[in-house]
Amino acid sequence: MEKFVLAIDQGTTGTTVTLVDEKANARIKVNEEFRQIFPNPGWVEHDPEDIWTSTQNTIRKALEESGVKPNQIACIGITNQRETVVLWDRKSGRPVHNAIVWQCRRTSKECTKLKKSKKVANLISKYTGLVIDPYFSSTKIKWILDNVKGVRARAEVGEIAMGTIDTFLLSRLSNGEVHATDVSNASRTQLMNIEVGEWDEDLLDLFKIPEEILPEILPSSGVFGVTNNCGVLPDGIPISGIAGDQQAALFGQACFDVGEAKCTFGTGSFLLMNTGSKKIRSKNCLTTVAWKLKGEKKLTYALEGSVFICGAAVQWLRDGAEFFESSHLVEDLAASVDSTEGVEFVPALSGLGAPYWDPEARGLICGITRGTKRAHIARATLEAMALQNAEILWVMEKDSKKKLKGLRVDGGASANNLLMQIQANYLGTKVIRPQVIETTALGAAFLAGLGVGIWKSIEDVKKVWREDKTFSSDMTSKMRKKRLDSWKLAVRRTQLR
Repeated sequence: MEKFVLAIDQGTTGTTVTLVDEKANARIKVNEEFRQIFPNPGWVEHDPEDIWTSTQNTIRKALEESGVKPNQIACIGITNQRETVVLWDRKSGRPVHNAIVWQCRRTSKECTKLKKSKKVANLISKYTGLVIDPYFSSTKIKWILDNVKGVRARAEVGEIAMGTIDTFLLSRLSNGEVHATDVSNASRTQLMNIEVGEWDEDLLDLFKIPEEILPEILPSSGVFGVTNNCGVLPDGIPISGIAGDQQAALFGQACFDVGEAKCTFGTGSFLLMNTGSKKIRSKNCLTTVAWKLKGEKKLTYALEGSVFICGAAVQWLRDGAEFFESSHLVEDLAASVDSTEGVEFVPALSGLGAPYWDPEARGLICGITRGTKRAHIARATLEAMALQNAEILWVMEKDSKKKLKGLRVDGGASANNLLMQIQANYLGTKVIRPQVIETTALGAAFLAGLGVGIWKSIEDVKKVWREDKTFSSDMTSKMRKKRLDSWKLAVRRTQLR
């Protein structure tokens, strides 16, 4: 009987379930979007029940449409939007507040206060590899504890559980029996000491977060628990792989060697470079945990740069500016002109991430003349996506002292050939697209499969990873520098107060 890994990719705008066979073929993929909640300007929330319903629905549809029987599911892998947090009642399982999403900027003032202390900033950098920014989970958790009536008191007596979305789904799939996370997700909370892979008392004291609410930290590959009365799957299926979405994508791209890098083009864009067992400190990028495999003593680390708005810039052109009805039409519109003719679009719609880390920056379109058309702005959008990524990768090269040999790309926008060519041009190196561009789900499947022995080693995983197309640069270094200078000037303008 043919066996499958069920990969749950719980993302920012929707949940995707993919059934992956033993040869790493994605047999079927089903997606369901859910509500985005914006209570105030800059605030972003999700209803955790919407997330759970979309997870149940996509599992059910994937099985129905593929004809795969539930008893053919060998294991489950989970990957997720990382810094988004949920707090729930341990007994009933009901959330005490909407999930606060990674994009949410409500704790900007809190972070500004923390930044004033060099001691605090150094403590956070040393222990977590992260910077002080509303992006991470710590201040979001504190906000819920401080602002939702009665929650802090209940948390301190053990009645409340906290988790990133992987932990929430694991709890629901196991009927509340398992409260755990993996090292990659834990490293994004700003509460884990990445040296030892454990919750840190000093950080918990700093953010006033009771240890009683925290999940157990486990390796990314291995059995976390089994399904139990979850409504859509039979009991007893092992949940054997968990990783945050970007670490899962790095794993799904088979970037197992030091210096290999990937970029996931999603709502934001996320670039990770494998640095092995060595933690590389960076002033502009993050040091994060990539994964820990079952039986391994050491953690694997990565350098990471995050762009908050990438594919979401195209969504804004579609929904906000109403340039077109479907996002895929941006490629033809942008390709109808040879250049932006001086137009720059800096999509700082949720502040600027790496390497600037400015939560107060706002989006900007400049360089407009009477000759500017929608096509120029569309092309400027694609070029901005590529330029943001290029800036981050140049920083990574400098910090790691390794020249980028190529960039593996994935995510929905990586199907855009024009964008991939622009990316290769601005990097000055090859851009490699795999046959399966949803490598976030593939990484979760690989971790889960390794956890139960479907693949025996990462060498087996390398054998089933397959390339689709390589894009090579056709831009001179002089042209590249001129383009970058124009971009940097536009970025500075977004930071004017």
